[in-house]
Amino acid sequence: MDRYLQNLPAVDRTMQRARQALGGDCNPALLSEACREAVEGLRQALLQGREQSRDRQALLSLAAAEAQRIYKKKMTPPLRRVLNATGVPLHTNMGRAPLARAALDAIETCASGYCDLELDLEQGKRGLRGQGIVELLCELSGAEAACLVNNNAAAVLLALHALAGGGEVILSRGQMVEIGGSFRLPDIIGQSGAVLREVGCTNKTYTEDYRRAVGERTALLLWVHQSNFQQVGFVQSVDLPALQALGRETGLPVLADLGSGCLYPAAPWLAEQEPLLRQMAKTADVITCSGDKLLGGPQTGVILGKKACLRKIQEDPLYRVLRPDKLALAALGATLLLYRQERWQDIPLLAMLAADLPQLRQKCAALRQMLADCPGLNVEEEQIESEVGGGSLPQVRLSGWALLLRHDRFSAEALARALRKGEPPAIAYIRKDKLIVDPRTLSDRDMEDLAASLGRICRAGE
Repeated sequence: MDRYLQNLPAVDRTMQRARQALGGDCNPALLSEACREAVEGLRQALLQGREQSRDRQALLSLAAAEAQRIYKKKMTPPLRRVLNATGVPLHTNMGRAPLARAALDAIETCASGYCDLELDLEQGKRGLRGQGIVELLCELSGAEAACLVNNNAAAVLLALHALAGGGEVILSRGQMVEIGGSFRLPDIIGQSGAVLREVGCTNKTYTEDYRRAVGERTALLLWVHQSNFQQVGFVQSVDLPALQALGRETGLPVLADLGSGCLYPAAPWLAEQEPLLRQMAKTADVITCSGDKLLGGPQTGVILGKKACLRKIQEDPLYRVLRPDKLALAALGATLLLYRQERWQDIPLLAMLAADLPQLRQKCAALRQMLADCPGLNVEEEQIESEVGGGSLPQVRLSGWALLLRHDRFSAEALARALRKGEPPAIAYIRKDKLIVDPRTLSDRDMEDLAASLGRICRAGE
């Protein structure tokens, strides 16, 4: 084996070969690092018997090719654009919904220079962070006051810490939810410094259960919207107005965690399935929700409610730890402005949710036409259903149209794998040995790029 190891190329020779293939405009330090990794990887492959090529020239070619792959990976941004062909608008693994054009422009404006993040231009002195965005939130929701943090879990944690730290929080067992990544509400309550007091049963909780649990240490009544699951059958729960009435009776604040947060019912069914912020702001003392789910904005946590409660929350030292940066605030402000201007159709998520069957079938037909020249690709159209995603509206199935792809030489798995490795990568799903492409979540540009990627894959298979 030692004599075969002697045939391994030197790093400088590997670098010379790799640079010729990549072109002259390479980063020398990164290319050298890539070549060292490639040669060492080849050495380990020979020692372990995973590489059968032992000729000097063959090993040089292998090392140079591997160095090119490693170099390109090192030069690739850590976050990449991905084509979402799953039809799931709030796909958490792909960053949930895309932002509106206005939000992207606002980010560029604030990121490329300076902005009035904490500046009162009228008075010429320091102001409150994102004050204009807070005012927009209050206007659109009808809440007395508002503040923003970096996500909804942070919003719940901060509200609990400020309003109930050291005291008891009463919560129904039927609302003890777990969100993505095994992040459980009881854990958040514990981290806030509050003590959880469970009431009721998993399937049935009554107002009297809360009333009996109220004691000297009770600091807060917590109500959680079942935004990511649904209970059916022999169930009973206490609605928010009833719990708020108990709060007034006992002198306790009520915190309502809405999870997704909906400002405008873009689709007719949305208001029936999801509480609207303007309605809920009239009921609870404090409301928390996400800015990046049904609101269609960037990742943020929104806290709305009564001035007295919000004052306590904003005075909590934890607030500074959890507040969002200027880019998230810029994107959220631009998104909220679209709501004020009644231009909700310019918010991509709402447009996706509102898309009807004729519109989606038309997108299918357009994409099918783009794929007409892909050799060996068989395309069918079929009416399908998809999820909203992001832990939102679990009971809703979105009706739409999709393309079912089958290739003469590639399996569905091979086709999906090739798309994931494409540029840009594309994510679809497999059903009954066919690749399903749902255009609901594809823009016009996305469809063009997807068709081009499929064309390259199919021509390579000829």
